[in-house]
Amino acid sequence: AGGSRAGPGEKALPPGAFDLGAQTGRWAAFQERHRLSCEEAARLLLDAYEYRGLVKHTGGCHCGAIRFEVWASADLHVFNCNCSICTKKQNRHFIVPASRFKLLKGADNLTTYTFNTHRAQHTFCKTCGVQSFYTPRSNPDGYGIAPHCLDDGTVHSIVTEDINGKEWEKAVKEHKTITGMSKT
Repeated sequence: AGGSRAGPGEKALPPGAFDLGAQTGRWAAFQERHRLSCEEAARLLLDAYEYRGLVKHTGGCHCGAIRFEVWASADLHVFNCNCSICTKKQNRHFIVPASRFKLLKGADNLTTYTFNTHRAQHTFCKTCGVQSFYTPRSNPDGYGIAPHCLDDGTVHSIVTEDINGKEWEKAVKEHKTITGMSKT
């Protein structure tokens, strides 16, 4: 582990350093070849392991004030809800756990609209008005991501499922998987 004390005849590692044994040379060569810091290389390795089978999508609002990354399948399952706000906004979205979403920039440029139960947090850019993601009522511990706000190149396919949001309680009760989509 990092920063371990040396035993007799052993060399002490500086704080934050790790003994990689026989992999030390490979690790250094990997970092150099890809021009990565130790933290960047570790993040790449952890992302590849933790998000196996997923791709990193990036996206944001129209003006660029809001930018995010999200780990999800390249084949998206998108919901088309007919509730009052989703109809007005043409809000089609896929759901991910909060752990797979990272706001890269623009937290200070977001504003939120709520209504009715106030559980859904409809966030949007203060500058251009685009909602690129929000916190859905069905999954308050996750995010609903607008696939049309993703950058090109990472989406393979989109399957759209209609949800009867006009009868939200009934639709969510009858749907077998929607409320669990924000669980890891």
